Amino acid sequence: MKNIVLTIIFIIFFFVSKAQPVYEFRGVWVASVVNIDWPSSKGLSNEQQKAEFIQLLNLHQQNRMNTVIVQIRPVADALYPSPYEPWSEYLTGKQGVAPNPLYDPLEFMINETHKRGMEFHAWVNPYRAVFNTITSSIAPNHITKTHPHWFITYNHQKIFNPGLPEVRNYVTKIVQDIVARYDIDAIHMDDYFYPYPDKNHSPFHDRKAFEKYGNNLSKDDWRRSNCDSIIKQLHQAIQAIKPYVKFGISPFGVWRNKSKDSIGSNTNAGVTNYDDLYANILLWLKEGWIDYVTPQLYWERGHKLCDYDTLLAWWNNYTYGKHLYIGHGIYRAGTTAGWKNKKELPEQIQMLRKYNTTQGSIYFSSKTFESNPNGWNDSLRNNYYAYPALPPPMPWIDSVMPTSPKIEKANKYEYFVTTSNTNNIKGFAVFTLNSSDESYLENARLEQFIVLGNDNKIDTKQWKNNKRKIFVSTVSRGNNISEWIELK
Repeated sequence: MKNIVLTIIFIIFFFVSKAQPVYEFRGVWVASVVNIDWPSSKGLSNEQQKAEFIQLLNLHQQNRMNTVIVQIRPVADALYPSPYEPWSEYLTGKQGVAPNPLYDPLEFMINETHKRGMEFHAWVNPYRAVFNTITSSIAPNHITKTHPHWFITYNHQKIFNPGLPEVRNYVTKIVQDIVARYDIDAIHMDDYFYPYPDKNHSPFHDRKAFEKYGNNLSKDDWRRSNCDSIIKQLHQAIQAIKPYVKFGISPFGVWRNKSKDSIGSNTNAGVTNYDDLYANILLWLKEGWIDYVTPQLYWERGHKLCDYDTLLAWWNNYTYGKHLYIGHGIYRAGTTAGWKNKKELPEQIQMLRKYNTTQGSIYFSSKTFESNPNGWNDSLRNNYYAYPALPPPMPWIDSVMPTSPKIEKANKYEYFVTTSNTNNIKGFAVFTLNSSDESYLENARLEQFIVLGNDNKIDTKQWKNNKRKIFVSTVSRGNNISEWIELK
């Protein structure tokens, strides 16, 4: 119990608004669909794919991100050897064709990510099955060919019918396989539940399923209940296999407009989660079916219909104790007057850090960072993310404080850090304080994270020369930290 209490105290202090928080989620979406981010084009050699991903990771590590959210199942296909779904055309150019020579891109990406002390969140699109019915490559064993009655064609895409129990069971089976076989840190899903309305607001033809399974609900409530069911089912499936694997959703940025619901946001969005995508995100948070939510707040501050500040404040009122990471539309840099403003992204970060119920950010998307838009890579490296941060722990998943590290002094400045129990340990955190600071919690600065198994040497020369106190703690897989050991 003492360990649990101490951990919670650490979390409370580190989440208080700080210029350089010790705990802050800093993630980047890496989209594979139509080769948005990775791989950059179809048909690259294995070595080219690997080199691109390493380059991508190194860029984000330099920006001091601590998580990548990689799309591994964009259209009922796989960027890994799946027993159920064909290889993605975005890897080899033709769906169902494996990399040659055969390798496992997902295993490679996870290993490279963890080597750098970063988390890997496996991004899965639940219901999109064919991106474009005219141009997409479809393998003979693709699920749309073997179970065509599960799908509805809408706006030139094929979408799983969320109203069918067999569809929900199938998607759950896919997620169970990923969680069981791979060392991922989270399952992540985006905003594609029921499809966004097309320009003509054409109907989604699910009448037969509604007549069979509607259970006297209105069609809208039935559709929402279908989305509720898959989220609850996935939550239970993940928990049954690896309880430490997190489950996060990145919904469209507006739950409901206030004009439709008294608790909705003061916005005028043309589409909302609740009314159009049938995703009742607040229920999922309230019931504890998801561990974090990342609303896609891709609008700028002062936007006439969907103001960033308004939505940021609104989402902070409805986290129900779960984590809130803000989705930033960095891809919009330079597209409008607001997004040409070099202060836009920095001010968004400043605003979210004012809330102790917001724990960080995710950026869409990876490729945008390659051009250093508006100099924002520099802003992150030199200012807002000048020091590393750990992803925030989730006490409802893991609140156990790990054992403190063992320290061996090599010379005046160098130390080696180890632990007697490596189970559930991912590394060591090095903190410093000004010599005059008495409080560890409020004034700590995370200087370095050392991945377990790497060279566990700490060179303290720069900090000692700057008259700073130095401390080391063990970090668990759940990002809980041990009591600190001072290096003297």
